[in-house]
Amino acid sequence: MRLVVGVSGGSGMPYALAALRALHHLEVETHLVVSSGAKRVMTAEGAGPQLPDLTALAAHVHDDRDLAASVASGSFRTDGMLLLPCSAGTLAKVAHGFADTLLTRAAHVTLKERRTLVLVVREDPLPRPMLVNLLAAFDAGATVMSASPGFYHAPDTVDDLLHFVTARVLDQFGLDVPGFRRWREDGHA
Repeated sequence: MRLVVGVSGGSGMPYALAALRALHHLEVETHLVVSSGAKRVMTAEGAGPQLPDLTALAAHVHDDRDLAASVASGSFRTDGMLLLPCSAGTLAKVAHGFADTLLTRAAHVTLKERRTLVLVVREDPLPRPMLVNLLAAFDAGATVMSASPGFYHAPDTVDDLLHFVTARVLDQFGLDVPGFRRWREDGHA
């Protein structure tokens, strides 16, 4: 399997790291694109994952300014793209087909080719323009998810919460993350 992993400037870089770890463990070929906004957030959040943590887990890393990269073309076959965290600005660009960076171009190509595109937003509260953009992205064919963990699996740590969101996101691509407890499986609530 081959997936594009986009990381934009929303807070929540631990989600990106958790997804890349899971994909690496599952031996999925990943093509990582990190926006300049994401790099600024990593610096601002300080204690969280940094760019080398993400790039070490990716099979291929592409510069967000390189609109000639492989993932910018529909003829480059992938099984889809996940974008997490997906900032409000990136969401707006994806929803309206504004492909001015490799990240947004790769998302546009994913929709154009009718491949799975999962946008994981983390921002709250949701203002009306963002709600409109979420609906527009959905109508264009994207799957929209929030970085909102469930609690029925009785999490003990932040990693448990990240694991839940990661597993739900990767479910959209038919991937099973080891150790994920599903509702009512194995006799558990």
